[in-house]
Amino acid sequence: MTDSSTLTTSPTVDVPIRLAVDKLVPEISSAMHALERASRKTTLEKPLQELVRLRASQINGCAYCVDMHSTDALAGGDTQRRLMVLPVWRETPLFTARERAALALTEAMTRLADSEVGDEVYRAAAAEFTEVELAELIWAVSVINLWNRLGATAHAWPLS
Repeated sequence: MTDSSTLTTSPTVDVPIRLAVDKLVPEISSAMHALERASRKTTLEKPLQELVRLRASQINGCAYCVDMHSTDALAGGDTQRRLMVLPVWRETPLFTARERAALALTEAMTRLADSEVGDEVYRAAAAEFTEVELAELIWAVSVINLWNRLGATAHAWPLS
């Protein structure tokens, strides 16, 4: 095992923007930002919102969104431990039944190409959320999936 005090830091690698979608099509970008703002003005707990945004971003491979939502989750009071085990949330006792239902729905919605959102996943979420909350959750997951597709494809925003 290597002592972390002996590790050296290598220079970072520049990952260039492929396509500045925001600047090239500002009308759609403006509409997307309005949709994002609306998707955040919900009754859902902020930590839960960040967990589902982070999990979808991990699945979709959007580095910008993974960085942003893990940072936002930590700033919102979530723990580093929970964020580190988020990819294997089913295997840990660190998430509530409500969070588990939201994460299962998030994964099913994010992986639609693999299979449909099953009745069992939907029923589990419906048992933990009111109809309004469930609709808000579905919108939040839908919006982050769109952001992820933009980020993973265009590398539209630099990681700071």
